[in-house]
This record gives sequence, C-alpha cells and structure tokens, in this order.
Amino acid sequence: MGIIENLEAMCARGQDSALLRYGLGNEYLKRDEHALAIEHLAEAVRLDPGYSAAWKLYGKALQADSRHAEAMDAFDQGIAAANDKGDVQAAKEMQVFRKRSQKALGA
Repeated sequence: MGIIENLEAMCARGQDSALLRYGLGNEYLKRDEHALAIEHLAEAVRLDPGYSAAWKLYGKALQADSRHAEAMDAFDQGIAAANDKGDVQAAKEMQVFRKRSQKALGA
C-alpha cells in the first residue's frame, strides 16, 4: 500500500485532521492531481485556519490549476496566519507566490 492509500485509509477510519489532509494534498500535488490536492488542502485549512504551511500548499495547488485569483486569496489568508504565529519566512514565501499569481492574472 502506498502513502496515499495509507492516508486515505486513515481518513476513512475517522482519523481526520488538518495534518492528515495536508499530507494527502501534498502527495496528490506531487502527482499533478490538482483537483484532489485542492480538495484535501481546502479541508486542511478549514480544520485549522492557522495552519500557514497548509495555506501555502493550498495556494500552490490552486496556482498549478491556473486558479490564480483563488490562489491569491489563499496566500493572503496564509500570510495573515503566518504573521499571527510570527512565521516570517513562510509569510515572505507566500508573498513571492502571491506575486506570481498576480502577474499571471495581469498577463
């Protein structure tokens, strides 16, 4: 059984959490399965709105699916979450990713 199958099985058993959804989203994004990545990462940030790493990956998944306006919104929320926790590096990274989406929308 692979990583995704193990994580999906945990979710099916009711062991759902933001971290589990982050892991699923990350694995699906690695496989370029954007819709599934977005679904799980959206659930991760719903379960834990302060999870800045999940916001960053959620925004990246939206970018990969060319949903740049939504990605900018995700990055904005992630930047706010990172700033609330004092995670300056994560906030800076998301600002860079946000600018890429903004540029893609302007092109």
